[in-house]
Amino acid sequence: MNEVQKVAIITGASQGIGADLVTAYRKLGYAVVANSRSIGASDDPDVLTVAGDLADPGVGTRVVEAALARFGRIDTVINNAGIFIAKPFTEYTDEDFDAVTGVNVRGFFEVTRGAIAAMLDGGRGGHVVNISTSLVDHANSQVPAALASLTKGGLNAVTKELAIEYASRGIRANTVALGIIRTPMHPESTHEALAAMHPLGRLGDVEDVVNAVVYLETAPFVTGEILHVDGGQSAGH
Repeated sequence: MNEVQKVAIITGASQGIGADLVTAYRKLGYAVVANSRSIGASDDPDVLTVAGDLADPGVGTRVVEAALARFGRIDTVINNAGIFIAKPFTEYTDEDFDAVTGVNVRGFFEVTRGAIAAMLDGGRGGHVVNISTSLVDHANSQVPAALASLTKGGLNAVTKELAIEYASRGIRANTVALGIIRTPMHPESTHEALAAMHPLGRLGDVEDVVNAVVYLETAPFVTGEILHVDGGQSAGH
């Protein structure tokens, strides 16, 4: 491995946005540590896969340790893994709470804590990217999602905190807040109705998200930013 090759950790990397982020970061020349609950081995020697549910204590730490053992450094962490459960607030169960906070908060905490520690040890700076939702800024009565607001709103807030706490050490932190993205989790029969929920009148594509993350990666003067990739949802409707 080239000694100057940078290393990115990407969670939720087995499909959809995460899988395309792996491809994008490889094109940028990064080695990638890819995590999801179930992910197979990669044929690419510069892609290390680490299976595990980030809601389980210790899994996030294991992902960071695997990155350091294989590649010796961490330059970027993309907290893409997330769980979204939409239902009326009073119908959420304790199991729903544990599932959503486990991945969206605990997973973020363990991976990012270890990654920033590694960045500080390396003295080369680094970058944290969180994936959030515009529902935090633009609540929608048709999409009751209090647990998303609770957890992803926390990511928006901690993004700014980390950006300021570590700015002098060369570590940046940014968030990409999404509208509804065209992925397999949305059946094609729902696309027309979902598209109408965006002022631009269409669903987002995975490419829209990947382009935003790559922009932030290559924008060294941008930190503490909540970048909305949401077809205008956060501006109004």
